[in-house]
Amino acid sequence: MGMTDPIADMLTRMRNGIKARHESVDVPYSNLKIGILKILKDEGYIKNYKVFVDEKKKRLIKIYLNYDENGESVISGLKRISKPGRRVYVGATDAQKMKKNVGFVVLSTSKGIISDVEARKKNVGGEALLHIW
Repeated sequence: MGMTDPIADMLTRMRNGIKARHESVDVPYSNLKIGILKILKDEGYIKNYKVFVDEKKKRLIKIYLNYDENGESVISGLKRISKPGRRVYVGATDAQKMKKNVGFVVLSTSKGIISDVEARKKNVGGEALLHIW
């Protein structure tokens, strides 16, 4: 049986990796996850990510977690907003209210996977995927 929410699975793996102080975590590959990780890397929440092929010919993404000079994670929290059972759509200006001025919200829009700041610049709304701070 397949996974019902692959994005929530990726966020949980990242949370668990941070708590265990791992340098990296592996998640199954998808283009949506790559779009999210690209934003997280640009904002400085993760060091990097790379795509690998394992022995069973399955693609994996290795996410390199980012820590500050004190060994604390740069990521304080990750929260899934829109879920398979309850989709949450926001307008271009509504995403700012969801984040309560901490971190940023990642949106899936007609212009691709973008942050709430980009959504306001491009004046597009979409599905609110996750909130990171």
